[in-house]
Amino acid sequence: MDFSREKNRPRKDIIMNKIFLTSSPFGPLDNSRTVEGFDPMNHLPENLSRFWRKNARCLVISAFPSDIPACEEMRESMEKSVRVNFPDIACLDIWDDRSDDFSEQMLASYDVVFLGGGHVPTENAFFERIGLHENIQKYGGLVIGISAGTMNAAEVVYAQPELEGEAVDPDYRRFIKGLGLTKINILPHYQMTKSFILDGMRLFEDITYGDSYGRRFLVLPDGSYYTFADGVGTVWGESYEISDGEMRPVCRVGEHVIYGPDGAAE
Repeated sequence: MDFSREKNRPRKDIIMNKIFLTSSPFGPLDNSRTVEGFDPMNHLPENLSRFWRKNARCLVISAFPSDIPACEEMRESMEKSVRVNFPDIACLDIWDDRSDDFSEQMLASYDVVFLGGGHVPTENAFFERIGLHENIQKYGGLVIGISAGTMNAAEVVYAQPELEGEAVDPDYRRFIKGLGLTKINILPHYQMTKSFILDGMRLFEDITYGDSYGRRFLVLPDGSYYTFADGVGTVWGESYEISDGEMRPVCRVGEHVIYGPDGAAE
């Protein structure tokens, strides 16, 4: 595969016109690298700056809305990180259980919306409760997914088992309705989860590979991400695709490839 090729063929996998789906935008969760602000490993700050408005109003939607102390800690940490690259932001607000207006009009008052990280089914239930699927369809700003938020952005979400008991629970739903912003299913934090054992099984080889038949999962370590802008979907940085029980490389660190909803990389 020629990793340097870039074709401007429009894609129709996402409703939004500018969306960034990240594994961890502010540096690796395993602290293997020290990062201030947005992770520069694969040109994330530069790519964001193409769409970032001056004095942007920012919003993060929580994945754990009932844990107010954790929500406030996350909000403060994110604001500090965002201001490293974009110091003139007007605000960084949070939607959690303290919020009383989740309307389309309120959403539209923000220039940047972060879909926060956490437990995928918990966040998914919150998104459903506040009607985000319906209200975000007409949103015209910049959407940035983080971990679980990235996973829940999909039309059909693959809720990869994460907590003890989920992999063997017959009632655990691995495929659930998402926000419908993309057909791409992304699995984040690969550098941390690739050797993970859950319920006595290897997370990828024994669980995820089996769930991939007839589907495609885009696997990202922290620092890599997927964008859709100007009609083109692109993978930035180290990445892999799992489909029909097998994994193959998609892109390398520091490079990018066009990537479509059917899993095709060019």
